Amino acid sequence: MLHPVFRLAASQPQLLAEHAAGYAGLLAEEVASSGAHLKRRITFQVVGLLSLMVAFILGGVALLLWASLPAASLQQPWLMWVTPLAPAALGALALQMARNDGEAPAFANLREQFAQDAALLRRTTPP
Repeated sequence: MLHPVFRLAASQPQLLAEHAAGYAGLLAEEVASSGAHLKRRITFQVVGLLSLMVAFILGGVALLLWASLPAASLQQPWLMWVTPLAPAALGALALQMARNDGEAPAFANLREQFAQDAALLRRTTPP
């Protein structure tokens, strides 16, 4: 006795071709979605790391100025310590957003469709 899928493939092959095209479309959609998620995450990581590098450089410049200039000539010494805080806060925020950029697992819809098709095949199998 032939499995119903083989009978369907022999009698109406265009249905299986349409089903395969549906899988290809779903795969393309999942790849695009995963690629966009990966791009966004890498962008957040790069912005975060570059901002932290700028903050460390500004902190080093502030430390050098503080060490080399006499205290009497500094009109607003607090500004040397506050200036590196802006890029440091931006960097920390960007890295936190990259870490918490939660999204559904990659190819979840495709796996779900495979599971549904497998369940359908098991159900139509004669005992």
